[in-house]
Amino acid sequence: MPSLSRRTLFAGAVTAGAAAAATGLLDTPSTAAPTGGAAPVFGPVDVTPADARYADLVWGTNRRWVGTPDHVVLVGSADQVVRAVQDAVAAGRRVAVRSGGHCYENFVSAPDIRVVIDLSQLNAVYYDPGRRAFAVEPGALLGDVYKTLYKGWGVTIPGGSCPTVGIGGHIAGGGYGPLSRRHGLTVDHLYAVEVVVVDDSGTARKIVATREKDDPNRDLWWAHTGGGGGNFGVVTKYWFRSPDAATADPRNLLPRPPSEVLVRTVGWSWASLDQAGFSRLLRNFGAFYERNSGPDSPYATLFSQLKPQHKAAGSFAMTSQIDAAVPNAQRLLDDYVAAVSDGVKPTPATLEARRMSWLHSATQWPGFTATDVSTRFKAKSAYMRRAFTEPQIAAFHRHLTRGDYDHPVSLVMITAYGGKINTVAPDATAVAQRDSIIKLHYVSFWTDEAEDPKHLAWIREFYRDVYADSGGVPVPNSITDGTFINYADVDLADPAYNTSGVGWERLYYKDNYPRLQAVKARFDPRNVFRHALSPRLPR
Repeated sequence: MPSLSRRTLFAGAVTAGAAAAATGLLDTPSTAAPTGGAAPVFGPVDVTPADARYADLVWGTNRRWVGTPDHVVLVGSADQVVRAVQDAVAAGRRVAVRSGGHCYENFVSAPDIRVVIDLSQLNAVYYDPGRRAFAVEPGALLGDVYKTLYKGWGVTIPGGSCPTVGIGGHIAGGGYGPLSRRHGLTVDHLYAVEVVVVDDSGTARKIVATREKDDPNRDLWWAHTGGGGGNFGVVTKYWFRSPDAATADPRNLLPRPPSEVLVRTVGWSWASLDQAGFSRLLRNFGAFYERNSGPDSPYATLFSQLKPQHKAAGSFAMTSQIDAAVPNAQRLLDDYVAAVSDGVKPTPATLEARRMSWLHSATQWPGFTATDVSTRFKAKSAYMRRAFTEPQIAAFHRHLTRGDYDHPVSLVMITAYGGKINTVAPDATAVAQRDSIIKLHYVSFWTDEAEDPKHLAWIREFYRDVYADSGGVPVPNSITDGTFINYADVDLADPAYNTSGVGWERLYYKDNYPRLQAVKARFDPRNVFRHALSPRLPR
């Protein structure tokens, strides 16, 4: 469901604002429309535990954690964010930020977080002629961003496949998606960022940082090209323009998506797939991307996920799409499925094969979205530079067919990567993994809190065994290349689960970590914005 526009005024905003003033956290918001008939700016609205809205504002998609903040402040402008941050710092209250609510760990819901700044109503998407770039506010959901950019100008950003993800954290962590093999990561098109930071005196202020070489704040822009959300300040606006865009025409400032895509989903039954067949399938998948992950490959527009689920599900699938306009698109797609399933018995069943508009595929089609994650879950990640090793394949089969664990909604999304992504230098953005061919997303979903230990044990044991040769985690080496900060996993900082001797900092950021620390020291010297996996201040 599209989020309520920040230009819309809540009927209860006046009452809520007055309550906020009584707490001393915020002034009463003005609800008068500006002259000229423009719509009023939303908020600020302060929601406390006594408010009926509180219960809906203190949790994200992972229901393992529900926060207990003293205040949830809904904002509608960057100036309101400055005031909310300033009030929290002055009162000595820990502050966290939420845009779409898809944080995988408890970074926004930790017990010591006393103020949550909710950016969901700060969600405008528009062309900014002054910067010759598209402005996107952090509360905008990916699906709405895609619709606005495409319907207005025929362009897009190569973001994720889940339309309900908020853009705030998605961009800061180096988001990727079905168009990334053709067009790179989202951050490869990030021109500028507006951030509310807190200086050494405790004063909150807005800073705009661009990728321009002479920008004195350029390092703050760089930190938001994959350094993770909630680490340096509060993002209140992103601007996007491709680096090679030399025109003033907004229709040529960002990638143009396909008009239509061909999609195909094929499936295998666990009942008829033995270990040899499963092993061959994973072997084929990895080998294909070793051969076809160059930016000039005829498969550059192909995006695919192989999604083996636990055998309790009965079956699992591989979903793929390709630009329908590339030469011989249907043959390429058919040949791809044949290559991945070569020698695998039985042959896969075709579950879906059709042509659809790109916008439909990006905003409504559920092909790459595993499930509704408004439940309890645990996830892990890995980058692969090469195809799976035989011990890794054996570990996959062992844990996906375990008889002592019977849960159908536990799976691994093995995703096509590489292409244009790998044409960018590792230090050009904060995303250091620039020569991988596959990305993995291990995840288990459940609803009953009493089952937490069972599901946590399964995914931890699975992950440990896949990377047993490197201390239970995918350390940067010739096969694997660390982990993805947007799939945050605090286990990587726990020596009980990471015995590699390689810290979480290197797994996520590799050689870029010291620079992130320097940015932290300059723009967040009081460590206001922190969580379990935030860059540490240099000693």
